Amino acid sequence: MHPSLRSRLAPTAALSLATVLGLTACSTGQTSSGADASVAPVSGKISITYLQKQGDQQYFVDEAAEAKAKAAELGADLKVVNLGNDANKTVSEVQSAIAQKSNGLIIVVPDPAVGPQVVQTARDAKAALLTSDDQVCASGPSPAQCAASDLVPRIGFSGQQMGQQVGQRAAEEFKKAGWNPADTRIISGWKQDVTVCGDRVKAAKDAFDQAVPGVQNIDVATDNTPTGAQDKVAATITANPGVKHWVAWGCNDENVQGAVTALQNAGVSPNDIDGVGLGAYLACKDWASGKPSGMKAALFINGKDVGALAVQTMYDKLKNGKDFPKEAFAPTKMVDATTWQSAGVSCS
Repeated sequence: MHPSLRSRLAPTAALSLATVLGLTACSTGQTSSGADASVAPVSGKISITYLQKQGDQQYFVDEAAEAKAKAAELGADLKVVNLGNDANKTVSEVQSAIAQKSNGLIIVVPDPAVGPQVVQTARDAKAALLTSDDQVCASGPSPAQCAASDLVPRIGFSGQQMGQQVGQRAAEEFKKAGWNPADTRIISGWKQDVTVCGDRVKAAKDAFDQAVPGVQNIDVATDNTPTGAQDKVAATITANPGVKHWVAWGCNDENVQGAVTALQNAGVSPNDIDGVGLGAYLACKDWASGKPSGMKAALFINGKDVGALAVQTMYDKLKNGKDFPKEAFAPTKMVDATTWQSAGVSCS
């Protein structure tokens, strides 16, 4: 959650979902009619469209699979659409879903700038709208600048809590290695117009600095892809000669994998890299190879949990008229080379 939003919301309350999802999620305790103020309960079969950015990414593949399973369990129709990174496709696919009489839309937008158009399209059609993973603002292109009342209800993870766990684990690895802050640098990589990414990175910095003060941080603007991060980090390495040790974190596994790859390609030993991923779906590939890696740990965020919770939340709204929570959070778990398999990380 964005820091400015947290200050305006009521304290977090626990929401038990064990009976429906087999997991525990947390809600802010507030509800919202958001973009669905005029949505009436559906008497017949419910039709839902789940529109995802980067639908070929393992996290979103898992999210879609569990969303389909939950929809089948509930007797609802569910169509999953891969938007890739195309903002224009987002708008056209939302319009298509409306034309196909979808009662509810769950969306992960590739670009938050399309948020107001998506919200207005759903409102005009009287279709329920719920976001998963990333925030969307009804009144402007930037969720970071959005009034709390204009944020579309969201299912996902707490950016602040995730970032805190990443920063704490990175600090543990730093201390274990016995490094000196003076010859260490931190690489923070993320797509800087994505609010939840900024929340995660800021929280990681704060948690790390509290445990290990004095390490210089370098912000690296990326496109949240492995190759994009690798290219930007390679330039950062060149611009910072003499650094002996590197800490790397970012918005997702892609940023950290890109950073670790760039560092290792530059001749930095895995022993001198403290990479902590966010997702674990790419970190696990390094660990599965059995080769030394700078990826020391990763926060496992399970897309399956978010997909199931999003569909259940949408179904409850459409079937029973239950208001959406402003936000509801799925659980997370830190894993490493010795624990990722037992934690259930998908690594295909």
